[in-house]
Amino acid sequence: MKAVEFLLYTLKPGTGKAFHKIMTEESAPLHRSAGMDIVSFGLSAHDDDAYYLIRAYDSLSHLESSQESFYNSDAWRLGPRQAIIDRISVSVKSVLTLSDSAIENLRSS
Repeated sequence: MKAVEFLLYTLKPGTGKAFHKIMTEESAPLHRSAGMDIVSFGLSAHDDDAYYLIRAYDSLSHLESSQESFYNSDAWRLGPRQAIIDRISVSVKSVLTLSDSAIENLRSS
């Protein structure tokens, strides 16, 4: 079982495509280079200015330590951070405990 974080963003109007480009080209590769497991991310099927990011961690403490290290890094703070937060209007976070098979199903969908 792993801690799986679901982030749902309401983006500022008209910014979804630019947000996705930043996520794809800058933010997601940076997450992965820091050892974070991005299960899935992308634009919502219902709205071009709604976005999701799903990340998996070994435990809740692993989530907390990984994120503390990542979000305090120069690579994030001097990299895509400002472009990401400038486009987010609302951010909602939920964390669930899921099995490896459930995570793999999310990853492949």
